[in-house]
Amino acid sequence: MKLDLNGRAVQVEADPGMPLLWLLRDVLNMTGTKFGCGVAACGACTVRVDGQAMRSCVVPVSTVAGKRIQTIEALGTPDQPHALQLAWIAEQVPQCGYCQSGMLMAAAALLDKTPRPTDADIDAAMTNICRCGTYQRIRAAIKRAAGMAPGAPQKASV
Repeated sequence: MKLDLNGRAVQVEADPGMPLLWLLRDVLNMTGTKFGCGVAACGACTVRVDGQAMRSCVVPVSTVAGKRIQTIEALGTPDQPHALQLAWIAEQVPQCGYCQSGMLMAAAALLDKTPRPTDADIDAAMTNICRCGTYQRIRAAIKRAAGMAPGAPQKASV
């Protein structure tokens, strides 16, 4: 099966019914995407498929062949972090950090679709669960990345 993963063509051999999460983690050794619940409830496994946030723990590999898959590994780089990554740091979002890759991927999908989101937009898009309860910081970071907060960094291209 051929996949477009983080802008690269990748050839993989996997059961077509295998969840994308396990292909990423166990076959391709890309461990930035986390396992949380296995039933698409928590969002720790969120990746983007053709720009849309998807819970990879329930997405069969066969359904993403030929689509653009983006994981946290391709959101930004140490030299050129994504605006959301800069905002996450500025707002001190992470505590334990486990849910952060999924949160960032969901937030990136939101900002691509809605560059200046309202609180209602953020609430509707950000259904990921954070056990540490940093939801107010997450909202502030999304607004900062969107250029809606004083001193906000410029939004980087995604």
